[in-house]
Amino acid sequence: MADPKNDKAGKEKPAKSDKGADKAATPKDSAKVAKDPKVAKDSKGAKGKGETKHAASPAVPKDYKPRLKKLYEEQIREKLVKEFGYKNALEVPKIDKIVLNMGVGEAVNDTKKVTAAAADLALIAGQKPIVTRARKAISTFKVRENMPIGAKVTLRSTRMYEFLDRLVTIALPRVRDFRGLNPKSFDGRGNYAMGIKEHIVFPEIDYDKTESILGMDIIVCTTAKSDDEARALLRAFNFPFRQ
Repeated sequence: MADPKNDKAGKEKPAKSDKGADKAATPKDSAKVAKDPKVAKDSKGAKGKGETKHAASPAVPKDYKPRLKKLYEEQIREKLVKEFGYKNALEVPKIDKIVLNMGVGEAVNDTKKVTAAAADLALIAGQKPIVTRARKAISTFKVRENMPIGAKVTLRSTRMYEFLDRLVTIALPRVRDFRGLNPKSFDGRGNYAMGIKEHIVFPEIDYDKTESILGMDIIVCTTAKSDDEARALLRAFNFPFRQ
């Protein structure tokens, strides 16, 4: 005859082992395992082996400053204070942003021209532009509403100063029959606008690979309150104004 105590013990043992197995599979324990640095390191390494590695971008030093930004902080700001007699450091005008706009008239017949123009503008600015679209339909020019007709991009901070450096030192000297910038192209609020007929003057554009030569509008927005202050600011950045 079987001992009832043995039967009870036999029934409790598998129940206890099942309970332990369920407990080991709980989310709390799995979270503890995930928090273990050794396990996390191994799992990360295993995951990295199966994934495609992307090329690492070049590291930029934390204390990096564009050349023209250093020039402004060390020389131009002090020069403007002496010239206009500013009492507060916040009154000194500075460049706020630069807007690049490229209109593509050929997009009426071929919308792919806008894509090519946006790609070239991205190379010039170092930043992805947005595609501009027509607000209303104009039957005379065969323009439909919401039709892509150009591209534009707004640059600030580091990219703004780097573009300004390339514009003044490389691009403008490469313009054909260049005789200087118009010193009167201000809007009365300290903003300056200029146009370039050929975007291939920028070194980022490969002339042999470009499908067509496009023009470009460049608007330099400053915090100056008058045109004279903005003109003095841009002259300090070596803008080649005509005399």
